[in-house]
Formats: sequence, C-alpha cells, structure tokens
Amino acid sequence: MKMKQDVLKLQAYLRKRFNTPTLKLIMPPRKTDMAEVFIGEDMIATLTLDDEDGEVCYQLQMAILDIDLEDV
Repeated sequence: MKMKQDVLKLQAYLRKRFNTPTLKLIMPPRKTDMAEVFIGEDMIATLTLDDEDGEVCYQLQMAILDIDLEDV
C-alpha cells in the first residue's frame, strides 16, 4: 500500500513543517492506511490515507480535549 512506502517521507515532511524533530509515525501492525503520530511518548494524532478517485492525499486528525486546555 502507498502509505507504507511513503511513511518515512511523510514523517520527514511533518518534522520539517512543525519544526519538531522528535515527531515519529508508527503504523499499527494490522493497518495499511493509517499511522499514529507521536511526539516523544505522546500520541497526538492519526494520519490516514485517502486514495479515492485515483488521487492520493493524507489527512491529519488531532483531537484536543477540554482537559488538555486546563494547564494552558
């Protein structure tokens, strides 16, 4: 699947884009169309492959809970 081939490129892109060298992508063992996005030990988002209509794009989804905002 395309995601597995591009995971290192995607990781490099996100590290550069967010200026976060500790960001890493980990593909769960049974998934071929998504990766978990980590900064250090914390999973912060998921990255999913969308390849409908012959066009490939990746979608980053990040949930921010109200309790995450308490210390800000």
